[in-house]
Amino acid sequence: MTPEERAERLYDRVMALNERGRVDSVRFFAPMAMQAYTMLGPLNADQRYDLGRIAIVSGDVPTAKGQADSILSTQPQHLLGLLLAADVARARADQAAETGFLRRFVAAEPAERAKQLPEYQQHVAEIDARLAKSRR
Repeated sequence: MTPEERAERLYDRVMALNERGRVDSVRFFAPMAMQAYTMLGPLNADQRYDLGRIAIVSGDVPTAKGQADSILSTQPQHLLGLLLAADVARARADQAAETGFLRRFVAAEPAERAKQLPEYQQHVAEIDARLAKSRR
């Protein structure tokens, strides 16, 4: 298994455990998953999003913020960066910032989707669910 595959498997495991409400298991596997991503070297936007999502579900808001900031600093309209930034704002109970990031997400969505980035395809369910929720 390549280092990238190992990191992705750990991401999938942490997200599945989180969806099932297995907080203790998330706390156990999250550090391993985060370390797997940090060992990859320079991360692309998809890997930064994955690392940030692991961080947010495990309660490490500063790491999640760092990943969101890194994505948005180079790609200000990146859908996954905007979603991660909204999650960070929600974790910090900053409703105004969360609303702002979600507005940017909805506004950027058509043009960004047209780019057909691989990470948008990989996270299509997350993007679609947040888009539907944001439009309500």
